[in-house]
Amino acid sequence: MSVVDFHTHILPGIDDGANHTAQSLEMLRRQAEQGVEVVVATPHFYPSHDSPRRFLARRRESEERLRAAMEEIPGLPKLLVGAEVYFFEGISDCEFLREMAIEGTDCVMIEMPMDHWSDRNLQELVGIRQKLKLTPIVAHVDRYIRPLQTHGIPQRLAELPVYVQANAGFFEKKSTQRMALRLLREGKIHLLGSDCHNLDSRAPDLEAAVRIIQRVLPDALSRINHLESKIMNLV
Repeated sequence: MSVVDFHTHILPGIDDGANHTAQSLEMLRRQAEQGVEVVVATPHFYPSHDSPRRFLARRRESEERLRAAMEEIPGLPKLLVGAEVYFFEGISDCEFLREMAIEGTDCVMIEMPMDHWSDRNLQELVGIRQKLKLTPIVAHVDRYIRPLQTHGIPQRLAELPVYVQANAGFFEKKSTQRMALRLLREGKIHLLGSDCHNLDSRAPDLEAAVRIIQRVLPDALSRINHLESKIMNLV
């Protein structure tokens, strides 16, 4: 069982994820039932609509509220806080990105545009690593492949100093399962996430994907687990 859900919208009342603390707690409880030991909260940060200072203040308030409530419930996963930063021109020059990094790591999750990516876009990802010494995690690669009508995206990302995260649904859907497993086998997917937002339409569902991977590609799951530990400085 993979022990880390690298992509969630579990912080209460900050974006289009959990509406309130009780919902966040139930989402965490479901994660615990699935064997998830670490949950990474990655609320959306849209630089065109928000300032880093306002976002970080709202994130801090939401995190403190949730952590206080978690203290009353034993057995919940460990919570790490980061952000899902929407890509923008000049992102590699923005020092505030350090404050968006996943807690205790040098990784930051980047949501790429739902449009064709230019060479300049990809060079910005390289710039994040070179200038800020942060490793980008490209969020939910499965979301970009079909709308952009290209399977070349994973190959282009494989040539960059980035990690690639895929959503659980990529492995669960019959229409995309073969592609998901192929990309994982080829080492073009590095991390998994549920991208959960609520308890029904976008619920925590990492377990089903992990079971599929465990059955078909157990070595790949071991590779994911090792990288999770490396990112969190456990190895």
